[in-house]
Order: sequence, then structure tokens, then C-alpha cells
Amino acid sequence: MRTIIWFCWFWGQLVALMPKLHKANRAMAQGDDKTVDEMVQKMVPMWAGGLLKLAGVTVDVKGKENIPTNQAVVFVANHRSYYDIPLMLTSLDKPHPLVAKKEIGNIPIVRGWMRLLRCVFLDRDNPRKAMEAMNKAMENLKKGYSVTIFPEGTRSKGSELELGEFKAGAFRIATKTKSPIVPVAIHGSRDIMENNGGWMKPAHVTIEILPSIPTAELTRDEIKQLPGQVEEKLRNQLAKMQ
Repeated sequence: MRTIIWFCWFWGQLVALMPKLHKANRAMAQGDDKTVDEMVQKMVPMWAGGLLKLAGVTVDVKGKENIPTNQAVVFVANHRSYYDIPLMLTSLDKPHPLVAKKEIGNIPIVRGWMRLLRCVFLDRDNPRKAMEAMNKAMENLKKGYSVTIFPEGTRSKGSELELGEFKAGAFRIATKTKSPIVPVAIHGSRDIMENNGGWMKPAHVTIEILPSIPTAELTRDEIKQLPGQVEEKLRNQLAKMQ
């Protein structure tokens, strides 16, 4: 019953927010970024937070003081569940643009809000499109918008400590824009749905925001080591959260 109610609310709330979506689209067409950002910062957490509440999810977030306040950053998180998206939209200092797979951009209405949030849709099967997406993410950073990315590229289905290979893209957009990397460890998100055969059950998720990693002065060798370094930091943190 919880899962059915969740899906009804998912679509019902999106439909109810259609007038707000149209208003934000008009503001974007007029170049009114201030109005767009204000509406997104209010509506997106409300909607995403409602999804978590209906699913019975409680969240413990630690380390918000590690988020730099004077520049845009690249949040790098492990990826275990579809719920990692609403978790990242509600657990940081504010919702930030996501680098998401292109399929999410095909969901009606959702793609409208993601566009307003300045999310980037990644087509892994098309190198040219993938590069365009990375360039858009870098443009976001240069304009002062932090970016959230899951460097594994897909959900990890093993144990909490089994991380997929960290792809270089997340680190490339950080180093090319000299943006700090902020690792984010997510523990327990598969217990919401994936570990229950697709049915939603109450679960507790712990999120730890780790200290930022500066990238402005890294050498070429240090840049090559960055994916492995961040992966190790996240694995060590997840081990502490067991």
C-alpha cells in the first residue's frame, strides 16, 4: 500500500506544481535567473522531501560544515539506489544540479524541473553527447552552481562497501574548473526499495559529508590518482558507518 500511495503522490504532486513550473519556465525565458533559482530552491526540496517522508525514510546527515561557502564545488557520492537522487537534493546545503543518465530526462514533468535546476543529462553511449554534457556541467561550475555526480555511473548492487569503478568525468570537470571536490558517503539507501524487491519500506539512511579536496594546485600525477583517492575515502567512511 505504501508503494502505491507513493506513486500516486509522485505524479499528483508534480501535476499540482504545473502552474509553478510554467511560471519558472517563463522566468527562465526572460533571463530571470534569480526568480528561477528561488522557485527551484523551494519546490524541489519540498517535492523530494515528500517522496522520502511517504517512503518512511529517516535521514541522519553529518558534516554540512565541510561544504565550502565561498565557491562552487563538485559533490561526489557513492550510488546505491534510485533514492540517492532525492537524498542528495534534500541533504546538502541546498539542491544542486545533478549529472544524471539521459533516461531520467525522459520522465515527463520531472525533466522540466531538472532543466530548471540546471541538471545535465549524460548519454554514455555517445562520446560527443557525453562531452557536451561534461562541458555543460563545467559551465554550471563557472557560473557558481555546484554540481552533484555519481562517478560509478550506475547503482552498485553489492554490499555497502562494494563500490563500482569511479569514472574520470567527475574529476575532470572539477580539475578543469579548479573546483573543490566534496565526497559524500550514503549508507543504507538500498534498504528503502531495492533490497525489498522493488517495494518501499521504512528505512534509516546515514549521510556523511567529508572534508573538501582542493584541486586548483594538483599536479598531473595527483590528478590521475584523484579517482582512487576519493573512492578510498568513501569506502573507509562507509566502513565506519556499518
